[in-house]
Amino acid sequence: MEPPAGLRASLLNFIRFLPYFIGLLLLGSIKGIIFCPLICLIITIGNSTIIIGLWAAHSLWTYYCVVRAKQLGPIVKFVICTCVLPVLLILWPVVGIVGSIIGGAAYGFFQPILATFEAVGEGRSDTFYHCIVDGTWSAVKGSFTVVRDVRDVCFYSYFSIMDDLRQKGPPDVKYLEIRLLYLPGAIIAGVLGILVDGPVISFVALFKSPYMLFKGWKRLFHDLIGREGPFLETICVPFAGLAILLWPLAVIGSVLASMLASVFLGAYAGIVAYQESSILFGLRYIIAAMSIYDEYSNDILDMPEGSCFPRPQYRRKSESTKSTSRASSFSKPGSFKKTYSRSSSLKNTIGELKPLELLDGLFRECHNAGERMVSEGLITRQDIEEAKSGKGSKIISVGFPAYCLLQALIRSAKANSTGILLTDDIELTSTNRPSETFFDWFLNPLLIIKDQIKAENLSPSEEDYLSKLVLWSGDLERIKSSSVGPAPEPERKRAELDGLARRLQGIMKSMSRFPTFRRRFDYLVNKLSDDLAEKHGAHPMARSKSAFGRMISLNSFKGRKTNGSDQESVRVERDVEIS
Repeated sequence: MEPPAGLRASLLNFIRFLPYFIGLLLLGSIKGIIFCPLICLIITIGNSTIIIGLWAAHSLWTYYCVVRAKQLGPIVKFVICTCVLPVLLILWPVVGIVGSIIGGAAYGFFQPILATFEAVGEGRSDTFYHCIVDGTWSAVKGSFTVVRDVRDVCFYSYFSIMDDLRQKGPPDVKYLEIRLLYLPGAIIAGVLGILVDGPVISFVALFKSPYMLFKGWKRLFHDLIGREGPFLETICVPFAGLAILLWPLAVIGSVLASMLASVFLGAYAGIVAYQESSILFGLRYIIAAMSIYDEYSNDILDMPEGSCFPRPQYRRKSESTKSTSRASSFSKPGSFKKTYSRSSSLKNTIGELKPLELLDGLFRECHNAGERMVSEGLITRQDIEEAKSGKGSKIISVGFPAYCLLQALIRSAKANSTGILLTDDIELTSTNRPSETFFDWFLNPLLIIKDQIKAENLSPSEEDYLSKLVLWSGDLERIKSSSVGPAPEPERKRAELDGLARRLQGIMKSMSRFPTFRRRFDYLVNKLSDDLAEKHGAHPMARSKSAFGRMISLNSFKGRKTNGSDQESVRVERDVEIS
């Protein structure tokens, strides 16, 4: 839908839309008020039980892993164990429980409102029924999903991260240690930074706040009248309207955030002085920090570039050289720096993919590849049994998703794609990638690996060797016993493929710590169990599904026959569950 042209048409369209919007907002608010207490109670009780129940285990295991960490020196371990960990372990239950209460209340109230506006989106049928039903029971089920994701993070992701801290050694056979000689100078620089940068940055934020207030109001009212920007899409109108009313609070919040950030910006002078082994560089940073904040705020507010504060060099290595080295190390493509014009509407960015959509695309590829790999015997009963057990399976949990991701990278390299072809209908490019900054931590290395695969110009036998190397996590005995061809003869080529496999597995291991990954992984394991049971002549039993998605053993698949309609219903339920 294009926004109407002309002021009169815009006002008439807005007047006609206003009752429609108010009705949907009232309906969604009523559902939110009704279901908010129940949803908040579920999330609060569930998350609090998990946090308190695992607190003792987390405390003991954290101390154990820090003491056994190979990357930390004795003094660093002593400081962390005596000063840092007690504070963090005491604050964790408080922050977790309070956050669960606030987050549960927000989710319980706003999710029904969002679902109500989504029910009247384009392409939706029976809108009246969905306006009433959407956001009720689905929001309650979503609260159980939130609890399960918190459990997965506390039980799986946490222990995976701590195991890496305990087992991974330093790359240069040197551990992180505190240099006591430079610590007094760093403390002095940090204190001076707080005393100087704090008041100056706070004054700059207060000075620019009126400009931010009126400039934001001007832009929001312009979009409101013309039904552009955030007001173009129906689902975004309530929040855009609230933005107009609450914009002064947003300005006040930004000023307070700047005041809070000024403390950390000033304290960073101590880190600079410590890293450069000179208090002089810390003092230079104190002056440069004011210029950095002034230039950053000018960019945010579209004010003239530059700053009235000087910006001395506070690193022995010039910032331009360090920026170039960082860019080369991450190899962030220049196309990722694309910015949309300020007049662009939400229609231009509505196709942006989300991290959860990318996980869904990856696991759909895993489902398709899993059926073939089970039938070919590449994934065995022992692999699945290990994945179902408490100790887990590196082949299924890391190797198999990394294998599917490698196939996407190989397919993208052969197609000369600028992005990554996740599936036949999903291509991750610079224009639809998620806007979250942390997503670049995964995307940029994957693009580097894709370019390396393209540069290697792998033969079919080398592609097969690399795929099995990724799948079986470097198990050379299993690779030799399979039908894979011999490893590449040049030792350099073999080392390059081994390096690619290790990096891809490391990326997938980091992705496996994403909150929703474990839930999708459990479903994948059950799907592979079904396929393996059917391959051996058994049929899966009808499983009772709980909110936390129980994992079942292979023995439960024996001794039942299902007709075609039953199998179809199970397949439909699986599709609904994974989505």
